Amino acid sequence: MSSLDSGTDWERQRAFLAVMTEGSLSAAARRIGVAQPTVRRRIEELEAETGTPLFTRTPSGLLPTERARALAEHARAMALAADAFARTASAEASEVAGRVRVSASDVIAVEILPPILAALMRRHPRLVIELSPSNRTEDVLRREADVAVRMVRPQQEALVAQRIGMVPLGLHAHPDYLAAHGTPATLDAMHGHVLIGVEQDSPVLRALQARGLPVRRDDFAFRSDSDLAQLAAIRAGLGIGVCQTGLAARDGLVRILPDGLRFDLETWVVCHEDLRSVARVRAVFDALVAGLRDYVATG
Repeated sequence: MSSLDSGTDWERQRAFLAVMTEGSLSAAARRIGVAQPTVRRRIEELEAETGTPLFTRTPSGLLPTERARALAEHARAMALAADAFARTASAEASEVAGRVRVSASDVIAVEILPPILAALMRRHPRLVIELSPSNRTEDVLRREADVAVRMVRPQQEALVAQRIGMVPLGLHAHPDYLAAHGTPATLDAMHGHVLIGVEQDSPVLRALQARGLPVRRDDFAFRSDSDLAQLAAIRAGLGIGVCQTGLAARDGLVRILPDGLRFDLETWVVCHEDLRSVARVRAVFDALVAGLRDYVATG
């Protein structure tokens, strides 16, 4: 059995990662922008080089073998390094130009950051922003992102971090919903209402329970683990749910039990210490700090 070596073609590994992610040759081909036979050939070449099958065909698609799962982390590390290399090479370190990858939670990325980034890009038209909306904490040390907005205190060393403050959350509903169903005046009265919540256990659900609302997953009439979907449901007048108070005020939503039910998310902006002298990264970092602090101050 042969093994992978330093001469392995990166394009084969791109195809391998795409199949790992998408579960089919056709979807993998669309993901990386090549023809399906090209993906098949690259996978076959990798299998010949490793001396073992990497995927098995099933009715639901291609499933990775144990060997493929063992190789995937190494290929992902190479992919991260290749993308970070390309971002670094996209402009001189002294220029506010080129690519910067920003990671933030779904709601922050979609609802809060675009105006901040738009103002920044008007000042620096050669800047290219790659925005990753994800509730997964992307690893700044591994260069999954150049700048990240985090809703937890950073623990890793080698990070530059600026604390933004506390983003307040609370229960909210659309005025149309409350006009039809009434406004609950107590926690006990909440049980007569349509509640918007999660499919699985979550920090927000535990926070609600800790603050005296004995709500369970089965109590939610609308369930989604997507914070954006929950926010959309509140805006649509479907029921009562949790969202950021700053967003709620902007949308004309009504705060429910403002004195009795509140919890906050500590917010930070972080980047790798090796990038703080790179002009484009520093410009994005500073713009996010200033813009998010303004958002917190008005929330």
